[in-house]
Amino acid sequence: MIRIVLDAMGSDDHPTPDVIGAVMAAREYGVEVILVGDQAQIQPVLAAQNPGSLPIRIVHAPEMLTMEDKGEALAFKARHKDSQNSMAVGIDLLKKGEADAFVTAGNTGAAWLTALFRLGRIRGVDKPALAVIFPTAKGSCVVLDIGANPDCEPINMLQFGIMGSLYAEKVRGIKNPSVGLVSNGEEEGKGNHLVKETTPLLKKSGLNFYGNVEGKEVIGGVVDVALTDGFTGNVMLKTSEAVVKLIVENIKTAIKSGGPLVMLGGLLIKPALSKIKKMLDPSEEGAAPLLGVNGLVFIGHGRSDELAIKNAIRVAKNAVESGVLDAMRTSLQERLKEVKAE
Repeated sequence: MIRIVLDAMGSDDHPTPDVIGAVMAAREYGVEVILVGDQAQIQPVLAAQNPGSLPIRIVHAPEMLTMEDKGEALAFKARHKDSQNSMAVGIDLLKKGEADAFVTAGNTGAAWLTALFRLGRIRGVDKPALAVIFPTAKGSCVVLDIGANPDCEPINMLQFGIMGSLYAEKVRGIKNPSVGLVSNGEEEGKGNHLVKETTPLLKKSGLNFYGNVEGKEVIGGVVDVALTDGFTGNVMLKTSEAVVKLIVENIKTAIKSGGPLVMLGGLLIKPALSKIKKMLDPSEEGAAPLLGVNGLVFIGHGRSDELAIKNAIRVAKNAVESGVLDAMRTSLQERLKEVKAE
């Protein structure tokens, strides 16, 4: 049985959505869920869900990392071998082989740092990257990095490309995924120094490199994987989320204020709108994989509800079943050797 560690103190409203989502996942996906956090807070929420014989257990962690943890204090809590916060305890379970993946909806920076310090990097990776699944006109696109690394070098972008391509192939089921480099123009030669210097590396990588892509090509589904530095990727992500929210809210307002006929029309198109809303809802994916650390780590949004937590566990389960971590451990080094050999 696949074992997923869940940071039960991760979400903004912890531990209620975290625990409820874990119970839902255990029932629906047949996974064992290990809830890590303050047992005194977790136990009554879990009992209220009537878990029965579901494979769910609690590992007590009396402390937690929050948005207030920064700088040297955060580094100490993330790194110290005796740290008792829920992220450190949960990731240690993963490192010791007592679990197959770790999921949290907590502080992204804290999760990134804790995973990096306690698991280390896959050989050949300099900077682990956060990957998010963008909905597109043709399905979806793996976009990385979306915030972990604001400053990148061309070699980092190559590593992102290899990891993103493997994730798209193994977890998303896309054969020979196409890889695009996010730029301010489609033509080769456009872009900043990072884009221009990354292009020749991607050409030699053996990846299915498409070339430069603008934001509209990413959303249009032209490529399966889109590469960018963490600064640009985070701006893309936050802007996309804001645009989606704006459109949905304006549609609702227009229907409610449009009179009886418009409201009737709104009822008729409600199924179609629900389908679109589901496609654009970030909770459907649940969490973003942190690619490049030596373990399967998934980081969700602080606003995650029980549905997002359940889906995050599903995504983690799929990653375990796909064997993507072992593929990265082997293929990454092979691909990098090929580039260096030319």
